[in-house]
Amino acid sequence: MRPWTSSWRWIMLILLAWGTLLFYIGGHLVRDSDQPDRSSRELSKILAKLERLKQQNEDLRRMAESLRIPEGPIDQAPAAGRVHSLEEQLLKAKEQIESYKKGAGNGPGKEHEELRRKIENGVKELWFFVQSEVTKVKKLEGDEAQRQADSLLENLGDQQRSILTDVYHLSQTDGAGEWRENEARDLTDLVQRRIIYLQNPKDCSKAKKLVCNINKGCGYGCQLHHVVYCFMIAYGTERTLILESQNWRYSTGGWETVFKPVSETCTDRSGTSSGHWSGEANDKNVQVVELPIVDSLHPRPPYLPLAVPEDLVGRLTHLHGDPSVWWVSQFVKYLIRPQSWLEKEIEDATRKLGFKHPIIGVHVRRTDKVGTEAAYHTIEEYMAHVEEHYKFLARKVEIDKKRVYLATDDPNLLQEAKSKYPDYEFISDNSISFSAGLHNRYTENSLRGVILDIHFLSQADFLVCTFSSQVCRVAYEIMQTLHPDASGYFHSLDDIYYFGGQNAHNQIAISPHKPQNPEEIVLEPGDLIGVAGNHWDGYSKGINRKSGRTGLYPSYKVKESIETIKYPTYPEADNEKPQ
Repeated sequence: MRPWTSSWRWIMLILLAWGTLLFYIGGHLVRDSDQPDRSSRELSKILAKLERLKQQNEDLRRMAESLRIPEGPIDQAPAAGRVHSLEEQLLKAKEQIESYKKGAGNGPGKEHEELRRKIENGVKELWFFVQSEVTKVKKLEGDEAQRQADSLLENLGDQQRSILTDVYHLSQTDGAGEWRENEARDLTDLVQRRIIYLQNPKDCSKAKKLVCNINKGCGYGCQLHHVVYCFMIAYGTERTLILESQNWRYSTGGWETVFKPVSETCTDRSGTSSGHWSGEANDKNVQVVELPIVDSLHPRPPYLPLAVPEDLVGRLTHLHGDPSVWWVSQFVKYLIRPQSWLEKEIEDATRKLGFKHPIIGVHVRRTDKVGTEAAYHTIEEYMAHVEEHYKFLARKVEIDKKRVYLATDDPNLLQEAKSKYPDYEFISDNSISFSAGLHNRYTENSLRGVILDIHFLSQADFLVCTFSSQVCRVAYEIMQTLHPDASGYFHSLDDIYYFGGQNAHNQIAISPHKPQNPEEIVLEPGDLIGVAGNHWDGYSKGINRKSGRTGLYPSYKVKESIETIKYPTYPEADNEKPQ
């Protein structure tokens, strides 16, 4: 057999191997066409892989050309070397095929993640329902019925915790935990780069600006959310946020004395033209626009919560259980970067208090909210959920001590909690409770206290609070920046999560429902439901926008409706470094 004939046999084998790889990848692309929700990031990876294969095929073509031996005497040594090189290429091709089959680094599929969260939520809602119904039964009969009901609740609770533990372990299989960590970090870095680019224009005198005054007549959490609302509109309209905070009621030196400046290059509100907000289109040629509080905003731009960016929604719904909270959290993260003195204050407080894990954060609001915006809740109501979560935690980690970080504006609550729950270690700073009182609230000492409380609540393994409180919601938002997905790390005794001034919160019916009493409403698959709240007993309340009826419906028969908005993507931000 002539030597070049053997060489060409190797070439054909290699081309066949590459053809198999191309066919395999092509098959994935065809299947993906039937799943339009598949991550665009994965598609980009496949396209990049195809581009590399194209280049490698070109290299093979050149190698094949070089192996065409002319008529006449044959020098076998160079051909043998080329054959050896081709053997190595063939082995690499086989390795890449196997690697692609395993799908290394791409994480679990979107459907897998959504199903996992659906199971977790469904189990929780089932438990709320059973608790509520069995509690009613307890009141109907004598002692024996009550003992049976107590036993039933205990057994069902144990089963619920067992299932949720299994779901947790499912979420960590096949490298899924590592994928979530990497994806969360990549998404956060992407958004932070975009914000840094927006906030640091090369020429401040020519930059379009949005002016926001921090001194809204409310507390720290409310004021922080006011700045977040301004920031989201600035981001959507491609304007640098100018934060006016001199004579801030919490700190007369302004925001920058506590947190890092929102811009390193542009803090001057001056410009060639200025005016008050009149709508994105109307303000197109105005350099400096001043934004009112959200209650007076007209016309309302599309960039308000609970909308998320269109270019990120595929990745966010894959990663996170509540994309709108994640999106809000990115602006909170940027805004509350502490000055060095505050960073040291937090470190010192952590050591002094002995804050360590495992620990559950409890926030009890007792002063201005009670009787107006929120109901009074006893410490027992909070601790029931603390105990429930510690039973769940005990299935995953060793519990050396049951710790609770207690944040409250009631200085008497700490002693009450210690006396009623002696097997718990309560970590709290009563000086913060005194500073949170109405007469001391708007002082620098009070600001230090509320910042520390929010920090420690956000650092906890789980949060029990009332979402009617801005402090609780801020802590929950910061939680999202500390974990790939902390959307389920809470129990609220009253409201579901909301952002003041948000657009409508809608859900979509996924199962039909026939009312079983006059308080319930009809659901048909596809119905749009405006959410009023979750009763935490297996039922939510809302309005069926098709029928116009308001009432209760089973929480497990709906899913969230994710609103998307075409935000700017800031491609120039790729070279920025997250701070």
